Amino acid sequence: MQYIAFLGSINVGGNRLKMVDLREAMEREDCENVETVVASGNVLFTHEERPVEGLNDKLAYVMQEYFDLDVLALVLTREQLVAAIEENPFAADGDEKKVHTHLLEMQPSQDQFDAMVETYQGRGPERLALGKKALFVDYVEGVGRSRLTGPFIERRLDTRNTARNIRSLRRVLEKMPA
Repeated sequence: MQYIAFLGSINVGGNRLKMVDLREAMEREDCENVETVVASGNVLFTHEERPVEGLNDKLAYVMQEYFDLDVLALVLTREQLVAAIEENPFAADGDEKKVHTHLLEMQPSQDQFDAMVETYQGRGPERLALGKKALFVDYVEGVGRSRLTGPFIERRLDTRNTARNIRSLRRVLEKMPA
């Protein structure tokens, strides 16, 4: 079965990692056909079919054991990736570099989301929507100028996340056969 892993905080914030080293480590742990897509922690691989939660734990272990990095590892099937793109309500009319999907480790409640939106009100022009284990954000003026940061989101929703723009998600999807 083919999967895509999204690793948080790779090649940003000091967590430098050569993709060739990551591929080798994953291959040592029974992952096959390992291919990185853009050097920012997007990894296609095949593995004996299993629930993605178990693969999340396995890749988090690989990152800790081989590289001493405590990073979020979120694994999706092709169908889950398609849903993460199609469910983003801003993908159709927003700039594909500024429209992001924050993949979430846990599903926050609607109350947590509403409270985060209320707290953020007036701080910026971003558009936000809650999805299934996803937060959709249109960073209208760009991520670099936004005050809606990953740590802000994690504190308010009480879950870790890793974000990718729609353009990157589409590039990854193109590499996954239907």
